Amino acid sequence: MRESLEPANINDSNADAGKARKRPRPGERRLQILQVLAEMLQNPKGERVTTAALAAKIEVSEAALYRHFASKAQMFEGLISFIEQTVFGLINQINQKEESGLAQARGILQMLLFFAEKNPGMTRVLLGDALLQEDDRLQERITQVLDRVEASLKQALRIAQTQGGNWGQLGQEEVSIRAAMLMSFVLGRWHRFARSGFKKLPTEASDVSLRLLLSE
Repeated sequence: MRESLEPANINDSNADAGKARKRPRPGERRLQILQVLAEMLQNPKGERVTTAALAAKIEVSEAALYRHFASKAQMFEGLISFIEQTVFGLINQINQKEESGLAQARGILQMLLFFAEKNPGMTRVLLGDALLQEDDRLQERITQVLDRVEASLKQALRIAQTQGGNWGQLGQEEVSIRAAMLMSFVLGRWHRFARSGFKKLPTEASDVSLRLLLSE
């Protein structure tokens, strides 16, 4: 599963040199629209992306955009779906690989930081600032995604709780508090990344930070 929205076929040359396709393959234009939208969200100024600007960037008409998406909100839903599928696919891989609850939590946290670093535009979607002037249901959906991520962290800490050591002495309420604290750390790193114009990387000194946060 790709961790960034970079469709392999969009920029690939045709096997017959000099014979460019006149029309994208089925579904290719839709993917291209999402890719360009994500790229435009990387603007350090955080300006709102309009369908007119998006269409101009792709060199198609606005009407052409709406042949692939019923609304701008549906385009953002496509980005949120990509985030959801990628993030939870990676969480499943981490959980299958690691038996230790603490190792699962550390892996999830590292993945969230790397995902944002690799996808700056998606970071603005995760933080919700790219959705401020859009349909309210988009904010609700990204909130649900983040709640599910926090639940995954909580589950990893509950596994650690059953594996002995100081974590085994924690109560359920403290496990929940620690999961929320870890999620707040991730959100803080994402906010700093976006506010810096994507210059202060979320993974900066992350090993030390995670060791402190997950210490017993």
